[in-house]
Amino acid sequence: MGLGMILLTPGPVQTHPDVRAAMNADVAPWNEGFRPVYERIRRRLLAIAGGVEGTHAVLPLQGAGHMLLEAAIRTYVPPGGTVLIPANGEYARRLARLARESGRVLVELPLPDTRGARADEVAAALAAHPEATHLALVQSETGSGIVNDPAAIGAAVRAAGRRMILDCVSAFGALPLDVAAMPELDVACFTANKCLEGMPGFGFAVARLDRLMQCGGNARSWSLDLCDVWHNTQVNGWGSMRFTGPVQALLALDVALDRFDAEGGREPRLARYRTNAARLHAGIAALGVRPYLDAAEQGPIVVTFHQPAGLDFPRFIEALARHGLAISAYFTTEAPSFRVGAIGCVGLVEIEGAIAAIGAALREMGLARAA
Repeated sequence: MGLGMILLTPGPVQTHPDVRAAMNADVAPWNEGFRPVYERIRRRLLAIAGGVEGTHAVLPLQGAGHMLLEAAIRTYVPPGGTVLIPANGEYARRLARLARESGRVLVELPLPDTRGARADEVAAALAAHPEATHLALVQSETGSGIVNDPAAIGAAVRAAGRRMILDCVSAFGALPLDVAAMPELDVACFTANKCLEGMPGFGFAVARLDRLMQCGGNARSWSLDLCDVWHNTQVNGWGSMRFTGPVQALLALDVALDRFDAEGGREPRLARYRTNAARLHAGIAALGVRPYLDAAEQGPIVVTFHQPAGLDFPRFIEALARHGLAISAYFTTEAPSFRVGAIGCVGLVEIEGAIAAIGAALREMGLARAA
């Protein structure tokens, strides 16, 4: 990304200079000076999730969200066990692949990528598949921008006597989540980037401990075993980590959490993202580009649009870069589209700049009308 470029993808996101500056240090993760920082981050994340000390624990794992989600599936679903996944987007498909390739049996509930899953649909699918011990759900589907409601769907899972794994990678820190109110939820997974506005490098699981203690040996992987992450804390303390990780990303996250608190927490952050998304939706539609979702289904994380007829997508991405904007250079919807992130350390000034860049790029290609 060039200097002065606005980064509007659903992740990684634009970060504040103070967050990036926190990484300008060499740190050994086992030093006594670092242990309190690591412990503090875990406590802060547990509070954002609505977790309860002694009932839930924050278990970090270096890597992308996909690694953390595979670890969650491996840890909580026994080998050969069955997982039901509402499949209404690219990241649900990726979750399905993680389940399948870790040796679990997959049942998909096919849904359109233009709306969230409904609790009655999930209840019917669970009734039809009594072999499925778990439902795995993507809260914010950034393939299209829809949002699935984990509280409503979790209630259906709880009524059916099953367990739930939640991918809240693109939701945590903005969309509502209260793990203490969801006893059916084994684990919620997210990363330091996205709505927390930290740097990529670490994923986190908010895990229900009573269930975790029943799952030893399921993972069949040392690296991707959340039980082993928990065991390490019991032997070496909450400030310890098992393997060398991108520790500077944790220093940056600590600063990002300071900024999260200064903004007022989850609700003001969500309000800022909603404002960003609404302006993107209206401003780009005014250029003659059709939104991918109906307004009622549009989430606050990413706004997706149908590609105009005749759009040369690679040329479009190059044109946007010349005008100072970086968006996702690929699409993940059933119909050709492009998506613009509404999250990160950005507000309406950056959003207006993005709309202007998109308008300029489309006009260069003869594809925009005057607003």
